[in-house]
Amino acid sequence: MSTILRRLPPSEATGLRTGARHSLAELYRPADLVVLGLGVMIGAGIFSIAGRQAATTAGPGVILSFMIAGIACLLACLCYAELSSTMPTSGSAYTFTYVIFGEVWAWIIGWALILELQLAAAVVARAWGEIAVGAVANFGVRVPASGIVKDLLVFVILVLLTGIVALAARIGLRALWIMVSAKLLAIGAVIVVGVMHIDVANYGEFYVPPKTLDVAPATVLEIFYGESQAFGWFGIFAAASAIAFAYIGFDIVATSAEETVNARKAVPKGMIRSLVIATVIYIAVALVMVGLAPYTQISEDAPLTSAFRAVGVDWMVHVIDVGAVLGLTTVILVLIVGQTRVLFSMARDGLIPRGLATVSRRYHTPTRVTLVIGFVAIVLAEFVPVLTMQELVVLGTLFAFAFVAAGVIVMRRRMPHLERGFRVPLSPLLPALSLLATLWLMVNLRVLTWAWFVLWMAFGLLVYLVYGRRNSLLARPNPQPRPVHGRHRR
Repeated sequence: MSTILRRLPPSEATGLRTGARHSLAELYRPADLVVLGLGVMIGAGIFSIAGRQAATTAGPGVILSFMIAGIACLLACLCYAELSSTMPTSGSAYTFTYVIFGEVWAWIIGWALILELQLAAAVVARAWGEIAVGAVANFGVRVPASGIVKDLLVFVILVLLTGIVALAARIGLRALWIMVSAKLLAIGAVIVVGVMHIDVANYGEFYVPPKTLDVAPATVLEIFYGESQAFGWFGIFAAASAIAFAYIGFDIVATSAEETVNARKAVPKGMIRSLVIATVIYIAVALVMVGLAPYTQISEDAPLTSAFRAVGVDWMVHVIDVGAVLGLTTVILVLIVGQTRVLFSMARDGLIPRGLATVSRRYHTPTRVTLVIGFVAIVLAEFVPVLTMQELVVLGTLFAFAFVAAGVIVMRRRMPHLERGFRVPLSPLLPALSLLATLWLMVNLRVLTWAWFVLWMAFGLLVYLVYGRRNSLLARPNPQPRPVHGRHRR
């Protein structure tokens, strides 16, 4: 038991500039981190999730759902900010857990992050293909009805973005700036044009009386409650769990810590600022969405598009299409970056094959692990029905959120001497509230999602016992500092 609970020394968890290993080049500055966060948090969901949840679950109260989800994620973000300022490492929650709770728990969190990021990249790529085909059709171009075109587009976008991340970090960052700027312009147009056509009567009292659904309970909370409901306060809180998927991504900013100038200060600021901006934008779009048309008339398939068509502004369909395509492109790009950094850290620690921790001397990026991630994403997106699995992404993320919140409380007690660039205010109260909010979001997910998650984690634990436990660098009699593969400074 003592071997699997061995903990990583804090000095070994940080980068070269704080006395240990650091093999990734410094690339990001504070503004870049904000763009990185917005790149992954603001995707096509901003044009659909508000309307879908308003139509099916929360009614006009979806605006409150966005606020609830935003507050829950902000609490988690503050916890990430403290730990990333203490341990500026590419491993994010995986490395935080390694230092605070021990190796087996670190593996479990790393395995959950693999599920989150790898599956999310495939899910978003598949959605990108669907939206890209729809956007082309809306411009009047005939697209074959078969799925071959979608499959080809998914393949092309994943190959292109994997290549950018693997071979050209700075080009990827410049492309991210351009695409994020363009999609923010599209969202700005949606808000400005939409405000001019809002009918305040559509907001009602932000509350629709609850309705009992004639379906079997599906979520953990519904099973405990004994029935399925929509609307009312139950629906508002249930919608918040689904909406949390939209906010997921600020944690990926933490994986860029080793590549950030003055990371102890810059990473917390980048995470918090990007999340606050994203929350404001999401609430603004939700206000426009609900104000344009009664929630009962919003289409589930294309909610924002149908809302603008309902008020006679058909040309906004093309703006929404362009914004959605750009939005999902940046999401895929940042997800691949985040997944690369997590696996890179796990490989550097020996828990997965160390060859994946090699940094290319020519490109100054972890090229090998990036190509592996891109290949797996292509296989998942092309051959697995990933669009039905997005709740698994949410559960894997929330699982990591819970450990990070608990980690702040434990680290304050065990390691009060460590330098922190940011401290969660009102600790341990706010970390405890973050933990409770995260657990609440988790019980609003389906039991079937939990079952698949448990199976995934059980398989991961088996992999650890067979490979990771024996090959961990900490398993060596005289463990040495992690090897630096191709150290580069730029």
